[in-house]
Amino acid sequence: MAADQGRGAARGERKGKGGPRARKVRAKPALPPELNPAARGRLHVYTGAGKGKTTCAVGLAVRALGHGWRVALVQFDKGYDGKNEHYAERRTLRKLEGIDLHPTGCERMNADGTFRFGAEPRDMAEASRGLGIARDLLTKGTHRLVILDEALSAVMVGLLTKDEVMALVDLHAKRPHAELILTGWNAWPELLERADLVTEMRKVKHYYDAGVGARPGIEF
Repeated sequence: MAADQGRGAARGERKGKGGPRARKVRAKPALPPELNPAARGRLHVYTGAGKGKTTCAVGLAVRALGHGWRVALVQFDKGYDGKNEHYAERRTLRKLEGIDLHPTGCERMNADGTFRFGAEPRDMAEASRGLGIARDLLTKGTHRLVILDEALSAVMVGLLTKDEVMALVDLHAKRPHAELILTGWNAWPELLERADLVTEMRKVKHYYDAGVGARPGIEF
């Protein structure tokens, strides 16, 4: 009896000091983006002089497809005439469900194997076509991931203007249905300021400098 009273007193003492131990209430877990109507797509910029910008974007596309996302890949100055495919990643991507490929640009390999440089009217027209495709994709909002590959390089060589690309960024900000990816050389300060994620590929060493040319399976 005394022992029971002692235990009761001890219990009472603990209650007096703070009562029963409070149950920890776990915070409600955040909904994944595909279930959260308030979620917005982010703006990624992959830039720099190092190798890996397109490679990174294609890898992200594959990951998104694995989650069942619908993906659009618009490529600037990387045309395809239906016969000569210079970018082997597209051969693989065409076999995957859920991705829409939009290669734009004209053939730059001459018959003698040399490369055609410069921005001719036909190149400008193809870049404008790619710009229209990008605008349409961002407006419709039917894709969860939209990649504008080499859009920044197209600005660098005069196929697009900074204002045209920034207009796409503004459109995305108003209708952020998709995760938007921009790749290419020489991203400018205003774009970097607007981006949610910036990755710079910095060249530390490259075998090009030792005279090794582009190799199939690695560069294209």
